[in-house]
Parts: sequence; structure tokens; C-alpha cells
Amino acid sequence: MMWDHQASEIAKAQKEGAALRASIRSGIFADQTAGAAPNCVQGNLVILPEYLAGDFYRYCEANPKPCPLLAVSQVGDPTLPTLAEDFDLRTDVPLYRVYRYGELERETIDIRDLWQDDFVGFVLGCSYSFEAALLAANIPVRHIELNRGAPMFISNIKTEPSGPFEGPTVVSMRPMTPECAKRAVAITKDFDRAHGIPVQIGDPEKIGIADILAPDFGESVPLEKGEVPVFWACGVTPQMAIKQARPDICITHAPGFMVISDIAASELAAGRGPEISSTP
Repeated sequence: MMWDHQASEIAKAQKEGAALRASIRSGIFADQTAGAAPNCVQGNLVILPEYLAGDFYRYCEANPKPCPLLAVSQVGDPTLPTLAEDFDLRTDVPLYRVYRYGELERETIDIRDLWQDDFVGFVLGCSYSFEAALLAANIPVRHIELNRGAPMFISNIKTEPSGPFEGPTVVSMRPMTPECAKRAVAITKDFDRAHGIPVQIGDPEKIGIADILAPDFGESVPLEKGEVPVFWACGVTPQMAIKQARPDICITHAPGFMVISDIAASELAAGRGPEISSTP
């Protein structure tokens, strides 16, 4: 019976993932992905030229909390078969960000015209992947209730540098009652490749956040009476490191507009996530 349940979850994720990516690729869906394809593992995206891929890989290894690796592409190959058979790095993210020398140049829904033969794509775990488990445990997720992107903040938690990559950790926030926060810790400890347990609960100033209603990325959500802010490490962290490294070109997802895989979130929680297909 357990195997049947797992097989059902995997099949559901594959169906959800394929359908949503098809909508993204056709331009029908161009929204933030919190709550979309809830059974699927979602991910953060970083695309860099090959000469920087080794340093960035080591940056992720040194900072597994904000940068848990899910997949690395082959050089020049826009596919990621360990995440989904039909995935295309160039078209299957709802909104991309293009950086030139560390500065945001523009956002776009298609990067085929920018693709280079030396590009390497990295997909990092995302906290959206554990939100279905929170909801299943009757833990409310405010930004999903309000159909908003999760609020994200630049914290004072420093990352370990690697080559030119360094900078602060970005965190995402979810309001919860203390009891829900305690249960959320127990649930998310199994999602180590989706940032794992929170980095801080209840004291935003301790991690350098002065105003929880003024996020640096995403959208603001209110705290209700009796709730505390709960902060998880966030895969937008590399975008801070990119500003420091100033590569001639780098492409990422726009915060909240994530990679959608065919991997079931329950598989990730069980420690059966995708293997890294290559090491730069």
C-alpha cells in the first residue's frame, strides 16, 4: 500500500509538472508559482558561463542551507533530464532575470536568443516544495491564501565565499502561530534540499530585518494577532552573490517565478531527490 501511495504521488507530480511547464512554454502561464503544481518540487535557477561554473558549484557546496543543489546541466545543454524529461532551461521558467556585470538588465519570458554554448544551468531547492506538506498538516501559508509571492528579505547572515561569489543570505518569511511554527520545524527538517528548518523564528531584527512589511523581493503579507514571523533560507541568495561577482552575463529566475520539476515533493522529503548529473 505504501508503494502504491508513493507511485500515485509521483504520477500526480509528473502530470502537474508537465501541464504547468506546457502552459509556461506557450506563454499562457506567466505568474509566480507559489501554490502552483503543489505536488511538484520547485527550484531556483542560475545560468552562468562555464568559466564561473566551478566556483559557483563550490559556493553552493559551501552554503547548502540557502543553496541546496538539485541539478546541474551539461555545458551548453538546455535540458535537465533528472528533473523532467521535457524540461528546457530556455523557455520553461515563467519569468527570467538577465544580469550584465552584476546589474539587472531586464526580465523576459524566453531566453532562446541569449543562450550560449558555454552556459551551465544550476537548479537549487526552493521552500515552495514543502508548502503542500505544511498545508496538509493544517498549517496556513499566508501568501498562498492571498495569491501572492512569498515575502523575501536580505538578511545579515553572511554566506561562505567561493571565488568571486559571496554576499548575504536571503530569507523567505511565513507568519505562523508559535504552535504552527513548532510543527513546521518538525515537517521541514526532512526537506534539507528545500532549505530544511527555519533559520530564525520570531525576532527579525536579530537577522537584520527592520520591517517585515517591506520585503526586498516578493510581496508583503500581514501578520495576524498571536503570530510570529518564521524565516527560511532562500534560493534568491545567489542573486546577491551575482551582484558581487559581476559576471559578464548571468540569467536567473525572477524571485517567486520558479523552475517546475516532475519530482514529487514527497520524494524529496523521503531523501530520494534527483542526483546531480554533472560536476563542473
